[in-house]
Amino acid sequence: MTSPFGLHRVVEPAGVLPQQAWRLDPAPECGADEVVVDVERLNLDAASFRQLREQHGDGIKRAVLDIVAERGKMQNPVTGSGGMLLGTVRAVGPDSPLDLKPGDRIATLVSLTLTPLRITDELAHWDGTTEQVPCAGTAVLFGRSIAAVLPDDLPDELALSVLDVCGAPALTDRVVRRKGAKSVLVLGGGGKSGSLSLAAARRAGATRLTALVPTEAEAERVRNSGLADEVVIADARNPVAVLDAVGTPADVTVVCVDVPGCEHGAILATADGGTVVFFSMATSFSAAALGAEGLAADVEMLVGNGYVPGHAEFALDLLRAEPAVRALFDHRQTAQA
Repeated sequence: MTSPFGLHRVVEPAGVLPQQAWRLDPAPECGADEVVVDVERLNLDAASFRQLREQHGDGIKRAVLDIVAERGKMQNPVTGSGGMLLGTVRAVGPDSPLDLKPGDRIATLVSLTLTPLRITDELAHWDGTTEQVPCAGTAVLFGRSIAAVLPDDLPDELALSVLDVCGAPALTDRVVRRKGAKSVLVLGGGGKSGSLSLAAARRAGATRLTALVPTEAEAERVRNSGLADEVVIADARNPVAVLDAVGTPADVTVVCVDVPGCEHGAILATADGGTVVFFSMATSFSAAALGAEGLAADVEMLVGNGYVPGHAEFALDLLRAEPAVRALFDHRQTAQA
């Protein structure tokens, strides 16, 4: 008997959902409402990749293999995050509601932290220097999983990069429209989710966009893109430096950085009555909550959960429609090649 939530794949501990489980059963047999995927590429989330590189260096490949072998999924034990994957549908159960068929090339829109996963090629074609991981293996999607068929007009690697962060621009659009926000600050405005969020905020009606980035080189790229009205340089982990760089607090602050310790700067840089949206998997939500309390900051704080209805097509449309976003993504792909 299969569960649309994947409970039948939980090995231990019993009674929890797959994301919380310590270990999943990744066997590639297809249940009645499951989809089995032949994996071609993983996309590790930015916070997880950074942490693994810093801890393991040249041993990152072995670290990823060990995690997947031990846990039956890719869940970084430090950050708790995973990423997503690209592959080809091998089998579809008769009761699957996902509207997929064998042979479809897809990107999963659910986290690797809850996706049963096997790696069968020892990551032979990955050098450990990029977030995208070529590999062979299998994965399993549940009845309540989400996936997108890959578009024909974009390279696979580019589409995967966009779909990996597609929740960020969609929620940014929703928040800016709902609040009628005019000023938006994006911490990490030169990255994947950051550049898409800037474009989404502009489309939603924001009239003052500020991008905060860590280096002059990145600042120059964002300035040249025209995505932001102002580009400032600061270490997002230094709250006072963030506030000094930004100046006037924003109505909405979107946190898209991949390092821990950026909660308090985001709070200080947000106006009273404003909203902070945390998309980084490096966020400490206790630090955010207690920090806001300690600063007597009257700000609403939202957790970006990666899912908004229509988020995949929304992000792909931004990439197609905004040459500046495409240029930043292309630069990132080239730099990692």
